[in-house]
Amino acid sequence: MTEREVTVLNRAGIHARPAALIVQTAGSFKAHIEFRKESETINAKSIMGIITLGAGYKTVLTIAANGEDEAEAVEALAALFENKFAED
Repeated sequence: MTEREVTVLNRAGIHARPAALIVQTAGSFKAHIEFRKESETINAKSIMGIITLGAGYKTVLTIAANGEDEAEAVEALAALFENKFAED
């Protein structure tokens, strides 16, 4: 299992557009990918799960992936957060 903490850096937080980018990116990998926020865990390939996570600006999340391409999946998703979902 590969894990990495990320912080939501775009001021609008995770709304529909970033959620769609996350799901699209996660869906391109075979690994099972989850996001964790405090005690809540959601499937990264579920747009409703991502949106209902309620991740606002400066929220810290953990990306966890398990499977053959887990490291690549975590890196690709972390890059979205680092690039502020190309919003700022």
